Amino acid sequence: MMNPVRILFVCHGNICRSPMAEFVMKDLIRRRHLENRFEIASAATSREELGNPVYPPARKKLAENGIVCAGHQARQMTRADYEDYDLIVCMDQRNIRNALRITDGDPEHKIVLLLDYAGRPGEEVADPWYTGDFDVTWDDVVSGCEGLLRQFGRD
Repeated sequence: MMNPVRILFVCHGNICRSPMAEFVMKDLIRRRHLENRFEIASAATSREELGNPVYPPARKKLAENGIVCAGHQARQMTRADYEDYDLIVCMDQRNIRNALRITDGDPEHKIVLLLDYAGRPGEEVADPWYTGDFDVTWDDVVSGCEGLLRQFGRD
């Protein structure tokens, strides 16, 4: 049996975009019966929301699509995460800059943007905390996660 692909989704506070991506990806994996092939988690680059659950409008968007995110508590990314995960998937360039600061660099080229996997290299997932548009964020997250699964879910 091969080792699972370990993916850490990262955003600013770990209450909107990265947990949406975490739970969307887990749902996609579960529906394809690939649970043994992946390990999925999420984290923040900031300390602002530590311990908080998924932000209610993000939780509502997940629930509308049959996805439960109970038990999530925001946590901050650590330097050890760089060693522990195969891929650190950020939502925007600011997340990448902060992740690079936390990890002290990216020698293995693990830190990437989610929408790179949606065929939209360099594009960012807008933060719905500021935009208020959870539908656009949902669509972007699903596109990126489906692209990740296409790339890493092959036999």
